[in-house]
Parts: sequence; structure tokens; C-alpha cells
Amino acid sequence: MNNVAVPSKTLHVLVTDAAIRQYAATQVRQLRDPRFPALRFRYFSTNRAKGSWFVVVGDKWGKAGNYPDINAKAMQATLPAILLRRAAEPGARSTVNRYQTVGDLLTWYLERMSRDRGLSTKRKASAKSAVRCQLHPRLNALPLTGLDRASLDQLLLWPMQEQYALSFVRSVYGVLTVAFRQAARLGLIVVNPMASLKFNDFVQTRIKPKPAHLRAEDLEEVLANLSPEFATSPVGGMLVLMMLCHGTRLGETRVARWKHIDLTRRHWFIPADDTKTKRELTLPLTDQVCALLRRYREHQAAHGYVGAYLFPGQSRHPLSASKASQVFVRLSQGNWTSHDLRKVARTAWMDLGVDYLVGEMLVNHAMNTLTATYIHTSADTLKRKALEDWHAWLDERGFAALHIGTGPGPATSTTVLHAPVCTALGQSRDPLPRRMF
Repeated sequence: MNNVAVPSKTLHVLVTDAAIRQYAATQVRQLRDPRFPALRFRYFSTNRAKGSWFVVVGDKWGKAGNYPDINAKAMQATLPAILLRRAAEPGARSTVNRYQTVGDLLTWYLERMSRDRGLSTKRKASAKSAVRCQLHPRLNALPLTGLDRASLDQLLLWPMQEQYALSFVRSVYGVLTVAFRQAARLGLIVVNPMASLKFNDFVQTRIKPKPAHLRAEDLEEVLANLSPEFATSPVGGMLVLMMLCHGTRLGETRVARWKHIDLTRRHWFIPADDTKTKRELTLPLTDQVCALLRRYREHQAAHGYVGAYLFPGQSRHPLSASKASQVFVRLSQGNWTSHDLRKVARTAWMDLGVDYLVGEMLVNHAMNTLTATYIHTSADTLKRKALEDWHAWLDERGFAALHIGTGPGPATSTTVLHAPVCTALGQSRDPLPRRMF
């Protein structure tokens, strides 16, 4: 903060927005209010419709903000907190928060987040829902200066834990924390009231991982149910199998494109933009999966679809998240979810002796900094061996009937099913019209 000499043409008056507008047409340079001796208002020299607020403690001036961004009433209401901060720490800034309520800050954060290309659509939707359905209704009118441990407990966390699972409560709390942290980094608020708070300050109950609803022993029944599924809804059956065979997430599986399936080199490439971790992933394709993909592609072509996606949706888009979720509700009758396929695959790999790090690479979990620094390999050979062992294990429980075509399904001929595995797709077919099936 700089020492600033008090200029002439200072007017002592009750400072209000109306007074600021009134004296803008005069030669008055500065307004002082006898009710607030430490506060100064100065007009801009180039635009007298605007000005700056200063707080003076001793001979130290500190700019608190600009008018009309901060009106007179808001500035005067914030002054006691600034003086208290300056008294405790003489070198502290006098800046005023740009936003006055929690709702104001959250509205800003929603708008900023909606334009963040680094966030996935799913994450944006989740945060938007948390703000609009939970945070805004409960905290909208709360002044930023009133946000503390007690108010957060009373208005948000304790009522929520009575109605919702703790994992959901924690996710909503996380959105609030991120919003305040970002505002503080950008200097939009002087003090981050969330900085010293932690979720376990409010809820001491340990949040346990969700139990697995699908076990290895259940997979024989799951695979048996998928055999007739190929006759009635091959898209749903294939979606389940691709996730079970590779442990992939629903979001990255449903948007899979045929151009990323290489049946010559036998791998499935998942671009970074499609993954949760924003790291590209290459998965080896086993003989079984190559045969399954050929069978599935033949069915698509036979029904007139030669589009881009493995799992087509509406209007040349991939299968939507809601439609994909409905597949699992229908197939599992609500007994397990898409994520349970990922869990059961990861658990089975461990039981089959797959190295821990190889398993983490297959499911594309984010590595810690140390591991990422020293390990620079895609471990293709080890990943292929892991998936070959896994698919051989699945063959013994009914998977073989799906990829060799012995069960009900859309296979067009035994020639297709038993041709040499992993040749290029569609080379012998005439072009077909692009339509859904």
C-alpha cells in the first residue's frame, strides 16, 4: 500500500450512491463520511461516474475496490471487517470481496465452469446439479462474511446427511470448496472461509466404499443372459461385454468409434478426451474380442448401419448416457450397475495373478506423481497377457458361446465367425446406407 496525500476539494458528507452521483458533476475530488472516518471515496479523473474506495489506517492507504462495482452500502458494511483485519495484520490488504453472498459466488462459478473445456460434460452436469439443487437453495442468501463452520453445519451439511448418502454429501461439499478456492486464487474474495475447513470437521463417520453387487461367481449367469440379448438388442449386449472384457468405464465405452478399433494390430485406442483421467489408453484386443467385434460389425452392416460408432444413438451421435444406463437397469433388473462390471474385472485380475500396476494401467487409474515420473511404459505385452488370461477364464463360464456364435445372436454365417481372427473390417462389403438399426 502506498502513502497517498489527501487532495484538496474534499467534501464531508453522508456518502451514499445518490450523493456520489450528485457530486460527480462538480469539482469535488474526494468524499468523506463522518460516520466512517477511515473511509475515502475518490472520483476517477477520466470518468466521474466511477471511483475508488480507500481505507486509511494511520497514514497507510489501502484500496478497497471500485465504484459502482462496490456500492456505498456494501462498502460501509464491509468496512469493520477490513479494519479488524488491518489491525491484526498492518500489512493486510483492504480489498473488498467482489461478491457479497454465497449465491453470488456460486452463480459466477457455474458460468465459469460451463466454459471450461478441461472439464468433461459429465462433471459439469454433476457440479451444476449440486449447485442448483443443494447449494443455492440452502446457502444462496448467506453473506460471505457469515460463512463459517457453524453456518455451514446448520444450513448445509447436517440437514443433508439426514437425507442423503454421505458420499453424495461429500461430493456437494467438494463443489463448494472448489468454487471458493478458485475465487480466492483469482482475487475475487479477500479471504477464503473454506480454506481451513475439512469435511470431517462436520461428519466423523467414515465413508466406506460402495459394496460390489456383482461377484465372479455371478458372471456365468450374466453371460448366459447376454446370449439371447444379442438376438434382441445386440447394442446392449455388446456394450456390457466390452466393459466386462476390458474393465472400461461406461462413459468411454459408449462413445467408442470403429476407427479406433484396429483388428489388424489388435488394439482399441481410447482418446484422452474420452477418458475420465484425460489420459489416452490403448487396450490389447484378444482373439475372442476380435471375433466378437467381427460378429457384431457384420450384424450392423446387415441392418444397414455403417456409421462411426460401435454403439450408435440418435442423429449420428453415440448412445447417450441415459440410454446406456437404461441398458444396465434392464439387464441387471436393478441388481448391479455398469461400474460393478469394472469392479469385478479388476478384482478377478488380482485373483488371476495380474501385477497390480498392470491392472491399474488397464483400468486407466491416475498414477501418483512418483510412479508417473519413473515409469514410462504402456506395458502392452503384460496387458495383453492379463486380458488373454481373463478372457480364457470367461470362456469357461460362457463367453465362448458369444464370440464363436454357438449361442443365439446376429451371426450371418459360420464363414464370418470362423475366418482368421482380426482382419480389417468391412473390406469385402459394398457400401450400405447410413441408418440406425
